[in-house]
Amino acid sequence: MVKAGKEVLTTGDVARACRVTIRTVIKWYERGRLEGYRLPGSRDRRFTRDAVQRFMRESGLPFDLLDEPVVVSRRVLVVDDDGGVRTMVCRFLQTLGVLEVESAASGWEAGLKMASFKPRVLLLDFRLGDTTGDRVLATIRGTEGIEQPAIVIMSAHLSEEEGAALRAAGADAVIAKPFDLDALRDVIYRHVGLS
Repeated sequence: MVKAGKEVLTTGDVARACRVTIRTVIKWYERGRLEGYRLPGSRDRRFTRDAVQRFMRESGLPFDLLDEPVVVSRRVLVVDDDGGVRTMVCRFLQTLGVLEVESAASGWEAGLKMASFKPRVLLLDFRLGDTTGDRVLATIRGTEGIEQPAIVIMSAHLSEEEGAALRAAGADAVIAKPFDLDALRDVIYRHVGLS
C-alpha cells in the first residue's frame, strides 16, 4: 500500500500501485510516459502523486489503487550450482526473518520452482552447470503471461560491460561475487519493497 498522504513516490510504490514490475515503471519513465525525476547522484527515481494519478488516469488504471492495500510477495529463489554458496545465501536471507526463501541447483530446477513458488526476486548465479544467466534472463523476459520477478544476477567473472549488457537485457541488478551480505540484503529488500 502507498501510505495515504505520501506525495513523493518511489519506483517501488508506483510498481505496487500499478501492479507491474519496477522495471516496467522505469521503462515508462525512460520513454517519457510517466513524469518523474532522478535523485542527484543516484539511479533512483521519484514521482509526485499527481503525476502518477495523471498517468494512471490516461492509461485507464483505477488510481484508487494508490491507497489500496497490496500484498507484496517476499519470496526469493536462490539459484546457484555451488552448494556452499547456495546454503550460505539461503541461511543469511532466512535469518532476516521477513523473506520466504527457496533454492535451486540448476536452471532446470529453477524453472520448476519458478512455476510453483512464484518468487518476487530471482537471485541467479551467472554460470550454472546446465545453462547461463543470460539464457535464463532471456527466457523469462521473453515469456508472455508469466509473473516477472526481479532478476538479480551474481557472478565472479563478469566485466562491467557484460554487467551493463545484462541490465540492458532486463536484469534488475548485477552483483559481483564475493559480495557483501549487507549489500545483498539491500538489493533484495529494494526489490521486495522493504526499503
